[in-house]
Amino acid sequence: MASCAGEDADSSENTDADAMGADTDAEPARAGHRLLIEPAGAPGLCSRPLMHRAAPSASLVFALPEYSGMQQRLCAAGHEAGELQIEAFPDGERYMRIVSEVDGRDVVLLGGTISDAATLMMFDLGCALVRYGARRLTLLVPYYGYATMERAVHRGEVVTAKTRAALLSAIPPACYGNRIFLLDLHAEGIPHYFEGGLTAFHVYAKPVLREVITRVGGADFVLACTDAGRAKWVESLANDVGVTAAFVFKRRIDGSHTAVSALDAQVQGKRVVIYDDMIRTGGSLLGAARAYRDAGATSLAAVATHGLFPGESLKKIQDSGLFDAIVCTDSHPRALELAAQGLVVEPVAHLFLPFL
Repeated sequence: MASCAGEDADSSENTDADAMGADTDAEPARAGHRLLIEPAGAPGLCSRPLMHRAAPSASLVFALPEYSGMQQRLCAAGHEAGELQIEAFPDGERYMRIVSEVDGRDVVLLGGTISDAATLMMFDLGCALVRYGARRLTLLVPYYGYATMERAVHRGEVVTAKTRAALLSAIPPACYGNRIFLLDLHAEGIPHYFEGGLTAFHVYAKPVLREVITRVGGADFVLACTDAGRAKWVESLANDVGVTAAFVFKRRIDGSHTAVSALDAQVQGKRVVIYDDMIRTGGSLLGAARAYRDAGATSLAAVATHGLFPGESLKKIQDSGLFDAIVCTDSHPRALELAAQGLVVEPVAHLFLPFL
């Protein structure tokens, strides 16, 4: 954990170097004169001195380029936008510079681990923000990639959800600590993969989902899931909105195909709203939808927290003719790209505001 040297009782020994604009990195800071950041196990890594001053109440919010829209929503609520300079080189490497001053500030870094490159940018920027004096570092991760790879089923499999957590946990701790907030994780155990000076919190999108599900469901509907793995979560949502839950059981054929093996539902003559935490290629969703239709459902809608829709996945789902509405949140930037193609996208930035 980070250790913070306290203020010396005799403050009269403070030099005039800072008042004269001297470079505080030019010589080691004297313990007792300033607040020091010295992460355990990495001596000197973040020993840049912080002046004793009250941190502004508003957080300084930085964001990966894909999350600039969500950054604007957070800042509209009273927080300050941080500026980054990011340039890509032809060989694939990136130049990054933190333009805004972060010394002594509560800093937020917003970005999903939507790709390997994005994950490394979160790590690189997080390390730099602490190095340049962030008082507290908060990572906001609306979409956590590799969440379905949270355990090893066969010998030799890599538990990537855990290795990515280990990477972000390696960001040096700021003086007031590091936190990470993750939205609607595929597996409840993932927050426990984060360790060291990084404290993980699971944020639920239920407030948004309840409103969306009620809106697209109408007066009388059944809330359904795509597989038994989401049964408890769907049952909880169904109880919240006061409707019946329905379930299907599936077996996975490969990465893009599944088959429904059983159905536990009373959907005859009912509208069915299918909820899943994420929609990728839509194979599970389409299989479940056909099962509910064959069981007597009169109409279908699909709701998900995370909409990935790689390639032509959304078009495939739409062309099936099974759904009259497909809704997801803006947790993944791909959803915003598809908003003009009939996908309904709900914002979730406000879910993070109470924690900033």
